[in-house]
Amino acid sequence: MSVHPYASMLSGAALAILVCGDETLELSRGYWSVDCAAATQNILLAAHAVGLGAVWLGVYPREERQEAIREIFGLPSYIHPFSLVSLGHPAEEKPLPDRVKEDRVHWDNW
Repeated sequence: MSVHPYASMLSGAALAILVCGDETLELSRGYWSVDCAAATQNILLAAHAVGLGAVWLGVYPREERQEAIREIFGLPSYIHPFSLVSLGHPAEEKPLPDRVKEDRVHWDNW
């Protein structure tokens, strides 16, 4: 996909969700990206809970991706595309990576 270099799985996905922030909403002013990150994570957790595969495809803060998504979906300037979530039944099963870096964990003080 020319809009997003890591979105090849979208062609075989059952659906995708575009998560967007609306800068005009009172509670979202200045926090829309945080709200969208939380919403995206919740979508991933909900998909996993029902046995679906989901992939978070980052759009924000990549300006070229945001502009391309805005154009495809006809989004007004105050709506910010944050992420695409590809959903469906996984084509493969990968082992969980061990991403814990003990040197980044601090107890009681730095």
